[in-house]
Amino acid sequence: MSAALAPASPAELAEAVKSAPRVVVVGTGTKPRLAAVGDDVVRISTARLRGIVEYEPSEFTFTALAGTPVREIAAALAERGQYLPFDPPFAEVGATLGGTVAAGLSGPGRFRFGGLRDFILGVRFVDGEGRLLRLGGKVVKNAAGFDLPKFFVGGLGRFGALAEITFKVFPRPAVTRTLRLPAADAAAMTKIMTNAANTRWELDALEAAPDEGVAYARLAGPAVALDALASEIFARWPGEALVEAAAGKFWRDVGELAWSHAEGTLVKVALTPQQVPEFVAAARQTAEARSWIGAGGNVGYFSLPAGAPATTLAKAMLGRNAVTLRGTAPLWPGTRTKFEVFRAVKAALDPQGKFPGLDE
Repeated sequence: MSAALAPASPAELAEAVKSAPRVVVVGTGTKPRLAAVGDDVVRISTARLRGIVEYEPSEFTFTALAGTPVREIAAALAERGQYLPFDPPFAEVGATLGGTVAAGLSGPGRFRFGGLRDFILGVRFVDGEGRLLRLGGKVVKNAAGFDLPKFFVGGLGRFGALAEITFKVFPRPAVTRTLRLPAADAAAMTKIMTNAANTRWELDALEAAPDEGVAYARLAGPAVALDALASEIFARWPGEALVEAAAGKFWRDVGELAWSHAEGTLVKVALTPQQVPEFVAAARQTAEARSWIGAGGNVGYFSLPAGAPATTLAKAMLGRNAVTLRGTAPLWPGTRTKFEVFRAVKAALDPQGKFPGLDE
């Protein structure tokens, strides 16, 4: 790949897109497999395309340039007691807002509040013809036109080059509690998650560490209410509450996927809770593999050390939709659902194939 261009404004981004036959937009490289395309593609870096453009705390919305680090946005929101409830992953290692949208990644908060797709309001982007366009709006109550901004969520930069993105945000909860709930095996772990998800407790997050044999539940709300809820949960499943410092470190590590092989292959797999035991079993049968279960059993992560053959991935994919975030495995190692509407939108926004194709 050729040396990266580094536009500093949306207008410069449009010129960068026009400057080469084929381009791919890259952020800080926290999910490098997503941009690993042909050598004939010119890289466009968003490193200089950063900063919060608008922030209206009273309206619970902000607009930022695509290259803005997520951690900078989180810090600005925290000053006003607000946050992005879907807990964007890889924030500590420099993930950008645009890269997070392109990857479609959500963290533990997705369990209660929904994923990134539920919080994006609008985008400003450059299409395959070099036009700077806007889709969606900058307010929560906006119903104008088709909700095309959502096509950019998980679009891997295939529909256009993101310049600005608008999100809605929520008030940050006053207090959280983290409960550690050991499980005898994967089936028991799945049962905890399934049953906990169907109670009145409204858990803030529900994750599981198969290699540790533990489910983790996060509660959020007034301290008195959380103490009562914790007691009720422990009466059903014995466990312990993590002290505040340990809980903070735990959730930061979850957000960074610190359990995975840092230099190896990392794959995200769409699951249903019923498939969790089979997914865990496949990981355990694969030499040196590690796994994680997120969103109450609706997403799995599978990690292999550097150099491990990609052929070992197949069994763990369970025939589900999957995407490789790091490593040299195929971008789509599982069974990918191909919707005709994706191809129609791609043809409309990028008729000449300026950006990588949907199957690259």
